[in-house]
Amino acid sequence: MAHAQALNCNALLGSRVCARAARSKASPARRRTVTVRAQAGSWLPGTDIPSHLNGLAGNYGFDPLSLGTDKERLDWYVEAEKTNGRWAMAAVAGILGQEALGRSPEWFNVGGEPQWLPDSALLAIEFFVIGHFEVKRYQGWNKHKTSGLLDSYPFDPLGQNSDSSQLKEIKNGRLAMVAFVGFAVQALVTREQPIAGLQAHIADPFGHNIITNVGNLPAFLGSA
Repeated sequence: MAHAQALNCNALLGSRVCARAARSKASPARRRTVTVRAQAGSWLPGTDIPSHLNGLAGNYGFDPLSLGTDKERLDWYVEAEKTNGRWAMAAVAGILGQEALGRSPEWFNVGGEPQWLPDSALLAIEFFVIGHFEVKRYQGWNKHKTSGLLDSYPFDPLGQNSDSSQLKEIKNGRLAMVAFVGFAVQALVTREQPIAGLQAHIADPFGHNIITNVGNLPAFLGSA
């Protein structure tokens, strides 16, 4: 059967064409794999990313003062950024949740309201509880060079510690820190909470925005 097909092919197309066709069928097709690697952009276009920041999660080359050239201090700066980012994420979630649930007073007035304990007793409890956690965190960091909780280093009960999770955490932490600064400035300027400010802006985008609010700052402060 194969011999007959070869004869028909030679008769119709010629021996050279048939030989090439036979070789292409006999040999498997070659696949070429092209790997594309995307390099993270710099925070300032046109500038190079400092080499001492290589390997850090969320690295966009931001170190204009070259504070990270000292490896030991750089590790501490990274830990400090993560810690502040975690506090900011908790704060932003609490502020938005408190307003969404309609709880009063406003988040920036809570400190002036009467608490369930006298201020001195509450301050003493916070001093010892938070101080204990912070001392353990500092001791654990010096020993393990990683984040943890009390005597657990690293603290990862759900097994989520990965490069992808670290990148997501640092990005969300940075966003939360910027958001909290915005919440604080908004509270100072307009005496509004974030959701209320967003609703006011949507209702009147030209009359309620950063430019008009800054311009009305004396009126806002006078009515406080």
